[in-house]
Amino acid sequence: MFAAYVRFCFRTSKWSRTGCEEMDACVARGEPVIFVVWHQRLIMAPYMFNAPKGARICALTSAARAGRLAGQTLVRLGWETIPMSSHKRHVTLSREVLKRIKQGCSVGIAADGPRGPARVSSTVPIVWKRSSGARVFTVAFAQKRVLRLPTWDKQMLPLPFSRGVITCQEWSQEVPRKPSDEVVEALRISLEAALDEITDAADAALGKPSENPRSKAGHSSNEE
Repeated sequence: MFAAYVRFCFRTSKWSRTGCEEMDACVARGEPVIFVVWHQRLIMAPYMFNAPKGARICALTSAARAGRLAGQTLVRLGWETIPMSSHKRHVTLSREVLKRIKQGCSVGIAADGPRGPARVSSTVPIVWKRSSGARVFTVAFAQKRVLRLPTWDKQMLPLPFSRGVITCQEWSQEVPRKPSDEVVEALRISLEAALDEITDAADAALGKPSENPRSKAGHSSNEE
């Protein structure tokens, strides 16, 4: 039912999609990519990733109840999932992710998920880029009207009969094979800034204020 609702909201709203051409081209020629989004806007990820028929993408989902719900929703919208568990080591998860990438499967991740803090990126996409060589694309969606869930990141749900935008931009920083801790942190901050930039661009395209907590201009809007 939840997947059907998201599908209905997408189909009944008017959407524009900008900056996605290069990511789409990579996927069309069978080149897997790493797809990065803020957790707050993850629900529309299947429509941000406009893959041709037969293209694969998977996402990590937590073993918690909310994570299982999100995972099953993504599956019904065409994604594959890799379940995370507190008993499974990060090395094991990374090996599974890299295995999927080698098989030609793109990988999606919420940079600040699954528990936050909101809009604070982890280093996971950087590790995957270093290990796989896959290109990284930051992606976001915004909609004129949305619903907000009472979660740690005020998860956004689309509404039907609205207007929305999907934006994308490649994060093209080079990641050394053996970066120092200082270099990793600098790259993490760079990725975080790139995600903020593309998310703010999506909001700005609809005349909405920035929600970036690091921006003095960011403040909450009076949405439903």
